[in-house]
Amino acid sequence: MFNPLQTALRSGAIAMVLIAGVSIADAQVMLAPPPPQVEAVPPPPPGAMEWRPGYWGWNGARYVWHPGRYVNRPYMGAHWAPGHWVQTPRGWVWRPGHWARA
Repeated sequence: MFNPLQTALRSGAIAMVLIAGVSIADAQVMLAPPPPQVEAVPPPPPGAMEWRPGYWGWNGARYVWHPGRYVNRPYMGAHWAPGHWVQTPRGWVWRPGHWARA
């Protein structure tokens, strides 16, 4: 049987999980991240592509692995500095990766 209140509550809960997953940079997680997964890096495709390694992201309830992939460099000499988790007195905090000059 269709219950509009139950449907609205369920939709709200799903939206909260999605919103929490979007902003992992602000997450303070008490549980340490798992060790990085070992990834086989495939040969690079043609062009100015660089391998961006996979990482553990926090979705608001648990860690989720985001696999590595090749990405286009935004400018000549760009190098990807991977994101990483940092332990603080208030928990683990994600520091996002960024492009830097090599």
